Amino acid sequence: MSALDPPPLPSRFLERCLAILGPAGIVLEPQSIEPYVTDFWRQYRGRAAAVLRPASTEQVAAVVREAARAGVPLVPQSGNTGLVRGGIPDESGRQVVLSLERMTRIREVDPRGEHLVCEAGCVLETVQSKATEIGRLFPLSLGAQGSCRIGGNLGTNAGGVNVLRYGMMRDLVLGLEVVLADGRVWDGLKTLRKDNTGYDLKQLFIGSEGTLGVITAAALKLFPAPKDRQTVWLGIDGPAVALDVFELFREKAGEVISSFELLTGFGVEAACTHLPGVRRPLPEPHPWHLLVELAWSFEDGLSEKLDSVLDRALEMGLVRDGTRAESEAQRANMWRIREGQSEATRHMGFIVRSDVTVPIGKIPELVERMAAWVASSVPGVTLIPFGHVGDGNLHFNFVTPPDRVDELKSVLLERLYDEVAALGGSISAEHGIGRMKCRSLWRRRPALDRELMARIKAALDPQGILNPGVILGEGEERA
Repeated sequence: MSALDPPPLPSRFLERCLAILGPAGIVLEPQSIEPYVTDFWRQYRGRAAAVLRPASTEQVAAVVREAARAGVPLVPQSGNTGLVRGGIPDESGRQVVLSLERMTRIREVDPRGEHLVCEAGCVLETVQSKATEIGRLFPLSLGAQGSCRIGGNLGTNAGGVNVLRYGMMRDLVLGLEVVLADGRVWDGLKTLRKDNTGYDLKQLFIGSEGTLGVITAAALKLFPAPKDRQTVWLGIDGPAVALDVFELFREKAGEVISSFELLTGFGVEAACTHLPGVRRPLPEPHPWHLLVELAWSFEDGLSEKLDSVLDRALEMGLVRDGTRAESEAQRANMWRIREGQSEATRHMGFIVRSDVTVPIGKIPELVERMAAWVASSVPGVTLIPFGHVGDGNLHFNFVTPPDRVDELKSVLLERLYDEVAALGGSISAEHGIGRMKCRSLWRRRPALDRELMARIKAALDPQGILNPGVILGEGEERA
């Protein structure tokens, strides 16, 4: 065996898995394994001894029991669209990917109870469509919704553009089914709106990135489908003005605000230049932009409500210019600009991505601090902040010269995390920790937080076979 070959799996482990899963349930060829060990943006690559593809909860449980018996580390994976390397294996070649992509059944749809029960391999867009079929809404919405899967959304506590109104993924879940590290199945797949009988165990697994158990199914909340939606694009001077506009919208429109997104002029111009078919919504460029969406379940009347807010914003001098989406095509164009920021700037250099949150009132200060530091300390790097200003979550992208990535990546991110921490924020708002942010997390979490997290991990996964190295890190990182 060469130094590059992965160590062999324990004797008969794959043979037992083959008996459980059948030939369609195991991937061994290196070329076929490749998509499971490479991240969404093709920037990182791990190694896996094999990929296991169970088609049912019973098969997941049986495979996990075999892994526990043999001491084989498993990496649960759904759509593999994560951005922090939480769903791909490390470089050791010893870990085995446990893909849930074959578990795609929607087990129950209940319009009256306003819930849907689906398996972890269901694509988010499929769940959205099923809700639409019965006149309901499943509000989780993000750029990767055509390929990300519910298991990953749960494992990372996904956010998206509608958090302001509907909350994070953990707010959208009624119950879970989870395979524990010893292969037992915890049936918490309840559909109750109220269940105050002790610890809310499902919340342990949401956001745990597959380190505490393997989520196999979920009961998801549905909501009344909006019958009237209004989408508006505004040109503004900067983040401080964005907060003034947000305060005005919150005062006048309140709970009907679904999304409130902030974008830089640089990012918008890049999108309109480099994304096919995309057009700038406003005639002239502006330093900053807002994309705001309102929706409610009444048939009409929202347009008049929006008009009153916009009239007031113009009277106050908060908005330079604005336009309303008069068709679904115009609305789609606006959201394509928002979702295409990373894609549009990728040709300019290597994109160093981040996902942070601060108290909403601190957003302008964070942007100012980082812009000043980048301009003075790292010439040649372009800062592109954008995102969900309504809930304090910004994505700070750094466009970095490709030949300086190794030199600058850690410097850029650690400076950002230091500024975020100083402002009382979090270094991960919705993407999770994965393998990428372990060291940064443990540097900043209090000792008692670290102790409690480690004790929970030890209690639920004493052998450490579930996604080892994710969130908690290993060796030097945990020390």
